Amino acid sequence: MRLVLLSGGSGKRLWPLSNDTRSKQFLKVLEGENAEKQSMVQRVWNQLENVDLARLSIIATSKMQRDMIHSQIGTDVPLIIEPERRDTFPAIALAASYLYSVNNVSLDEVVAVLPVDPYVDDTFFNTVKELETILISTSANLALMGVKPTYPSSKYGYIVPKEQATDNQYFRVSHFIEKPNERKAEELIDKNSLWNCGVFAFKLRYLIDILHEKGLPTQYKELYSIYHTLPKISFDFEVVEKAEHIVSLPYCGYWKDLGTWNTLTEEMITRQIGKGIISKDSNNTHLVNELDIPITVIGTSDIVVAASPDGILVSDKASSPKIKDLINNFDQPPMYEERLWGWSRILDYATFKNGKEMVTKRICIHEGKNSSYHFHNLRDEVWTIVSGEGELALEDNITRVKAGDIIHLPAGKKHGIYAISELEFIEVQTGVGISNQDFVRLHYQWRDVVAHFQQSGAKVIL
Repeated sequence: MRLVLLSGGSGKRLWPLSNDTRSKQFLKVLEGENAEKQSMVQRVWNQLENVDLARLSIIATSKMQRDMIHSQIGTDVPLIIEPERRDTFPAIALAASYLYSVNNVSLDEVVAVLPVDPYVDDTFFNTVKELETILISTSANLALMGVKPTYPSSKYGYIVPKEQATDNQYFRVSHFIEKPNERKAEELIDKNSLWNCGVFAFKLRYLIDILHEKGLPTQYKELYSIYHTLPKISFDFEVVEKAEHIVSLPYCGYWKDLGTWNTLTEEMITRQIGKGIISKDSNNTHLVNELDIPITVIGTSDIVVAASPDGILVSDKASSPKIKDLINNFDQPPMYEERLWGWSRILDYATFKNGKEMVTKRICIHEGKNSSYHFHNLRDEVWTIVSGEGELALEDNITRVKAGDIIHLPAGKKHGIYAISELEFIEVQTGVGISNQDFVRLHYQWRDVVAHFQQSGAKVIL
């Protein structure tokens, strides 16, 4: 069996902590070992290792989340990088083509697909393993895992059995009901319907055959090259609802979707993260503050207060799921990004009357890490080193830099930096059309930068 974990999402339901580059699965608010904070993706990957499934797993994600995944669970975790976001059917199709044409996985191999962020206990993944046996023994097109409902929820889709099923026994699927009202949900539960948790399995042959039928390439490189032409459609609509023979297996253990503030705060490590005070008469109130200024919460109950460089949220917990609709028109770029080498935070952004722009960032590069060696075409930069020590590669020289140094980087000038000790600097960008796309990267690893300079006879002062 192979596992494909889907990591995507725009993070709008947990705004302002989450954004396009830091979706909900990367928020370090859960309790890990030794009371340390951990994210959902870290928790799930640890669980996969506990049940010996990590070695069989691969994560399908976007370019924007690559560094975040590598930063949190390691650079040796295998990834399939989508060239752009196009919903779950294209993502799973790309993953299937990769397993088939790059990893040479047998067409008879069972592939299980699941979200990267379920909040579950280890028995959940043992149930995932059972999908392989059921799929093979029933010759079904798809085997789904469904959660035994604990109450008549209108937030989830339901898997409806074809015949009256009994507890803990797989059944043949009749159809699906998407987010019914509570009365309808009660009727569905009486029929032993299950919550659809987005976990399913198929033989690799099944999906490869679907790609053939649609006239789509089954070779990874070819499918990758036309990825932008694929329809933005979910796997449920494109495959699941058209399948002739589907079976479903109940999971009766603990399962929770931590996709909104009201559910996430129920599982948080503490009521308060970051600077601030919650008064003693504030009941069931949570504060998550990533800013460097304190926030005080007094005399409020059932409230969540969340603050980050992207914005500030004050919400009644029951109303917090509405946030996605309210911020839909926000076009602000992510103000905080976690990268493989460290993190960056936008402190200020301004556009002047002559069309020029200015972006001020605070950047941290962790000890032993480095930025890429690159240049920009459209902007000038000035770096002011505020703490730490590093090696600066600049055009024809590699030199040491330390706190107090100021570095001028005109457009077109090649540069990169390595942190001997944890390094922080303020970066001021000026130009027209400033964007994250204005990058020409030449080297990623610092050893390659040093080797390049040594081979070229450039000056290296270390």
